[in-house]
Amino acid sequence: MSNPQQFRYSKEHEWLSAAEDGVSAVGITEHAANALGDVVYVQLPAVGDTVTAGEPCGELESTKSVSELYAPVTGEITAVNEDVVDDPSLVNSEPFEGGWLFRVRPSAEPEGLLSADEYTAYATGEES
Repeated sequence: MSNPQQFRYSKEHEWLSAAEDGVSAVGITEHAANALGDVVYVQLPAVGDTVTAGEPCGELESTKSVSELYAPVTGEITAVNEDVVDDPSLVNSEPFEGGWLFRVRPSAEPEGLLSADEYTAYATGEES
């Protein structure tokens, strides 16, 4: 499992990119995508919605189950990835690139997120 070093990660298995012009991208990790299995449907927040860190803001449905999507940061949704809405399999095939889910303008500095190494240890059960 290779997690991009430039991202921050939640314990709910979402990633948050570094802000560009005050906006960050959000997606789920490769670990989460693999655990879900083939994603067949995504429900994302709408542009203009406000999301709250640690709170559900959407759903991912796979051939195995339905899982909630959690916001890794509080802020306003500025874009959703229509490509993922049209082709949910991008979440599995490109979790860190084309499979991003939405963009958010954080209203506060993200708190409690993990570095790539911390997340890898957490996800593989090797955290101390």
